[in-house]
Amino acid sequence: MEFEHVLVKQSGDFATITMNRPARRNALSLAHMRELIAAFTQVGEGDAVGIVLAGNGPVFSAGHDFADVADADLAAVRSLLVTCTELMTLMQRVPQPVVARVHGLATAAGCQLVATADLAVASEDAAFAAPGGKGGWFCHTPMVAIARNVGRKRAAEMALSGDTIDAATALDWGLVNRVVPAGQLDAATTDLLERVTRGSAQSKAIGKQALYAQIDLDQPKAYAYAIEVMAATSQLPDAREGMHAFLEKRRPRWQRGRD
Repeated sequence: MEFEHVLVKQSGDFATITMNRPARRNALSLAHMRELIAAFTQVGEGDAVGIVLAGNGPVFSAGHDFADVADADLAAVRSLLVTCTELMTLMQRVPQPVVARVHGLATAAGCQLVATADLAVASEDAAFAAPGGKGGWFCHTPMVAIARNVGRKRAAEMALSGDTIDAATALDWGLVNRVVPAGQLDAATTDLLERVTRGSAQSKAIGKQALYAQIDLDQPKAYAYAIEVMAATSQLPDAREGMHAFLEKRRPRWQRGRD
């Protein structure tokens, strides 16, 4: 598939989806988000076992492209936000683990991308913000994802102040998993992706979906749901293979996956 705003590259087991609007600071125009949806759909249905989301240019993503919004009517803005939500939902729906590779700024919907990704690795120069709080258009939809990462009090501080937090703070608050020097960003991203894609790809895909399904349920409902999923998946060939391989002290032979 040909893209104007996105680059897609697969190397071995991993695919990288790169936002490629550096002149616009990877702002999420409607066309850009539609291409990201197409890219995640394409890769999600392919044979990659892990996905990296990256950005070309000086920043990861500056969020929504105000050129699409400034003079748009209500229906057009609602449609843009629905498309953005479709993208965020898709990132968590694809079967592969998604790791955001973050450098420079990730603001507003760009920060929402980081919060939505299953995992995130940031360079020491990265910074994060929901800047609507100090402007005229509050970051309502980005805060859905951000608040689910950092908790209510920290989410309120980010949302109401609009202030930028540095990478070390983002790590402390749970917005990212790792912070490394800029020169180590690629290696650290690959290392994390390699570790989280070990084992049965089928088991991991079901596990990712079940994690998101149960995480916002109350505890009794979460356990009830998890019991049924865990019992059902015990019958899968890869589950049986993994258990027999452990008991027989040999390497497992997955239908699809990595050791």
